[in-house]
Amino acid sequence: MNESGLAQQLLNLIGGKQNINQVWHCATRLRFTLKDRAKVPKDKIEALDGVITVVEASGQFQVVIGNNVGDVYHEVVKLEPSLSEGETSGETAAQGKMTFKSAFNSLLTFISGVFTPFLGAMAGAGILKGLLSLAVVMGWLTAKSGAYQIWWAAADGIFYFLPIALAFTAAKQLKVNQFVSMAIAAAMVSPGIVALGAKATTIDFFGIPVVPANYTATVLPILLVVVVQKFLEPVFNKLWHESVRNIMAPLCLLVVIVPLTLIVVGPISATVSSWLATAIVSLNKSVPILAGLVLGGFWQVIVIFGVHWALVPVMMNNIAQNGTDLMMPILLPAVLSQAGAALAVFLRTRDAKMKSLAGSSTITALFGITEPTIYGITLKLKKPFYLACVAGAVGGMIVAISGAGANAAALASVLSLPTFIGKGFGLSVVGDVVAFALGTVLTYFFGGINAGAKTKIAPSANSELGEALAAPVKGVLVPLTGLADEVFASETIGKGVAIVPENGMVKAPVAGVIRLLYPTGHAIGIQSDKGSEILIHIGIDTVNLKGKHFQPLVAQGQHVEIGTPLVQFDHEAIEKEGYESTVMMIVTNSDQYQIATLGQGATDDRPVMTLA
Repeated sequence: MNESGLAQQLLNLIGGKQNINQVWHCATRLRFTLKDRAKVPKDKIEALDGVITVVEASGQFQVVIGNNVGDVYHEVVKLEPSLSEGETSGETAAQGKMTFKSAFNSLLTFISGVFTPFLGAMAGAGILKGLLSLAVVMGWLTAKSGAYQIWWAAADGIFYFLPIALAFTAAKQLKVNQFVSMAIAAAMVSPGIVALGAKATTIDFFGIPVVPANYTATVLPILLVVVVQKFLEPVFNKLWHESVRNIMAPLCLLVVIVPLTLIVVGPISATVSSWLATAIVSLNKSVPILAGLVLGGFWQVIVIFGVHWALVPVMMNNIAQNGTDLMMPILLPAVLSQAGAALAVFLRTRDAKMKSLAGSSTITALFGITEPTIYGITLKLKKPFYLACVAGAVGGMIVAISGAGANAAALASVLSLPTFIGKGFGLSVVGDVVAFALGTVLTYFFGGINAGAKTKIAPSANSELGEALAAPVKGVLVPLTGLADEVFASETIGKGVAIVPENGMVKAPVAGVIRLLYPTGHAIGIQSDKGSEILIHIGIDTVNLKGKHFQPLVAQGQHVEIGTPLVQFDHEAIEKEGYESTVMMIVTNSDQYQIATLGQGATDDRPVMTLA
């Protein structure tokens, strides 16, 4: 299935934008926050071609796609433009009682939403920093050469101006003026303020002392600043008339928040940052084996539950405070051990599909993308995941003892190794090799990979019985491939027919259960009693009408017979709105059948398709 077809099926199964508060994506997952989780059939989504698995963690419904997740996300947004990254669709879900769990989930959602949009650029820049460090150590370049200085600017720019990038994404998450947030962040890293921090020069603001601090490459200060903006912005918006609000409200925010940041927010966050950095460094120095055991052994577990985002600011803060981070090198054995386990599955399994997936997952894991490996291979088979955690713990302890640190933030992968060059680098590489080799050996011999991994068994098509589909509406039968809508015309969702309606009553083409009913009434899904899965879609792009001119007559979960009225719609009014009213009937599991279309021309509620 291509990306557009997968996006359409995901939206159908999740319930459309009416059931989505928010959707965005990371390196491998589409991350949804939903209004009503109970409406979403997790098993059907997991069964979709192109979906590795579904994970529910940190208040998110996470659909693991793999490396082409960005393409699927863009197709989702193309189908539902209101679901742009980081934005909500319509009304948010009702807010329940605040609990520690809900507050923690909200924090993780916020942090992941802040870092995800530019994580790739930041990881690439971090790797470039490491490669430049390697080039200097090997004598290929000097720090004074023009090539080095230009590439260093490319590598260091996003870190130096990190508060500005964070301001933009944090403001988008909290729904405040993004450009005011960026202006505040730009003030924090402006040359004058940076010079004061470098010289430790104390100035005053109308007699109030301003403690000098360097905000370049920092994380916590700007996040706190945007939170403050979240509370102050509505106050200033109400204060000014709409004729001058767009100018005066930002003016007031800059006049108030920038001094407040440098006087209060900055020093407080700097203190907290220093404390966190000291705590992490102390743990690594005092009990390095314990730090290596915990991070190397349980990092992938932390990733599964989505709480790894809470540690990303800490690692970046360590680099800002101390120049190096001791956590990042310890995470690499956790990643490489999963790659080793996937390699063992590739070598041992006799299942062709699993072998193919394990081979590609080994490569992606080596480059730091472990979700396909975890959810498609190791966790699915259970024992390989546990054994990889053991291997990661052993490798993590060796790396922790080495004392190696990362001098730039980067995705933990073989490409991040140059960022670890320095103290303990050689021993840390030994730990990485041990983790990979031990993950491979343990899984190969003790991973329980006998005849191969279990695979999903497609439901029986019941072909000996056959099935006939009646016309869902009276009208003129036309080829599905001739429609203007590429998704339906390409038959990526499934084979079917299209009918230009003569009336406004859609009826059940088969006996079965209503599995999907859009609140807008423009689409309805039926699972027949014989196993076929049928999607009836009324009109093209009619989701934009938001239910206008549609009246659903059945409920989700209801059993219907052939001819049961499903949806009443006004096809003439729909056409006056500028939309096609053509009714499509698609067999979404058509790959299980031999399908024939019966006749041409007008229909009269008679069979129009047969499945065998």
